[in-house]
Amino acid sequence: MMRTFIAAASLLTLACSGSPTGPTQSATLNMRITDTPFENAKAVLVTFDAVSVHMTDGADWTIVPFTDGTSRTCDLKKLEGAQDVLGVGALAPGHYTQIRLIVASAALYFANGTPILDPACAAVIAPPAGDSASLEISSGEVKLNRQFDLVAGDATTITLDFDGDRSIRETGPGRYRMTPVIGVLSVQ
Repeated sequence: MMRTFIAAASLLTLACSGSPTGPTQSATLNMRITDTPFENAKAVLVTFDAVSVHMTDGADWTIVPFTDGTSRTCDLKKLEGAQDVLGVGALAPGHYTQIRLIVASAALYFANGTPILDPACAAVIAPPAGDSASLEISSGEVKLNRQFDLVAGDATTITLDFDGDRSIRETGPGRYRMTPVIGVLSVQ
């Protein structure tokens, strides 16, 4: 009789607490980048400190992890007509309203020597030899008001276009300023 009572109590406890529904399924976000480069340079190295997205109901920004390292450097000249991965991550499904990029640093390289053999984007890219100029960055934070949905179990790819020609201006002899102009090229 006591065993029957304990078994019934255990079943009642399980029924009231609800059974687990399994792990929450996430969605995958692939953030890619391409460029219309600044014509007057051989290489334009831009280092991103963070890429994040904002959900409609969320108070905080969600980081989209870089594919390697804690920052990601891209040579914009290598992204003309090409794309590379900026970040990939499993995120909560839902409706997102903004994308934010943090640009940490940027530099122009004018050398006419051997091209850099590094990939277009990596955790670290070796700068080419020769003349260079650092870029003063007027605002390192770029927010893109672009809505998109992430569906559980699906992958979404967003391609960003960093417009080098519109982003970089010569402000004096050998002095350059970058005001990042980045748009959303596609959401698939």
